[in-house]
Amino acid sequence: MHKPDDAFALLRLERLTPDGGTEPVDRPLAEERPVAIEFNGVGYAVLMATPADLADLVNGFALSERLAGPEERLLDVDLHPVAGGVVARATLSPERTPTLLERVRHRATDSSCGLCGIENLEQAMRPLPRVTNRSRADRAAIFRALGALDDHQPLGRATGAAHAAALVDAQGAIRLVREDVGRHNAFDKLIGAMRAAGVGWNGGFALLSSRCSYELVEKAALADCPMLVTISAPTRLAVERAEQAGLPLVVLARADAMLARGADLR
Repeated sequence: MHKPDDAFALLRLERLTPDGGTEPVDRPLAEERPVAIEFNGVGYAVLMATPADLADLVNGFALSERLAGPEERLLDVDLHPVAGGVVARATLSPERTPTLLERVRHRATDSSCGLCGIENLEQAMRPLPRVTNRSRADRAAIFRALGALDDHQPLGRATGAAHAAALVDAQGAIRLVREDVGRHNAFDKLIGAMRAAGVGWNGGFALLSSRCSYELVEKAALADCPMLVTISAPTRLAVERAEQAGLPLVVLARADAMLARGADLR
């Protein structure tokens, strides 16, 4: 099981009970720090993220931002701790420079969602590629993964303040997990970790411990994910964008039931 380093710290808090009782407790709290990402020496984004698996985060984020393609070589990421946060520096291929500069021009501010700061609607709603991979998982595989997910979330269990993104195979076995305080970051970390490990979807799917938002659909489509499964509800825009990309969705996935859209689940 993957255990991130420096992902949480103990802090002394007061436990208060309805009967007036008070006692000190040491509570694990998830770390959250600014991570400034630079591509080719250009400041591109500042994400608030859990400071673990940051090379995975940068590689997944580059793919989600369309600054790198899935077939391009993995980016080398140099991490530089600074006062209050981390600077992550990576180098894109030279042919990506015009795209980088164009994207920077449209970003006044930023957040991990990849949408905040984009100045016009054309940039925000760019066409998505069609998903070419297909999932071979059935509903039993999804229920199996849901039952096992908690065992793969050490940060979430310790703090109650982290999302998980999991690569699940066609039989429902969880193969790879990344965690972060931000659901977008967790998915980017998973995508980056898959690239680093040289593993693909192989007929499986992505399982996220979050709602199904527009941004997560974007990341899934750009990563050619065969099916996106989330434990909470989608937005209407997320469903519309998933249909445009041919991305099957399974949402409100719980131990007793789930909702599907565009998914062939036997």
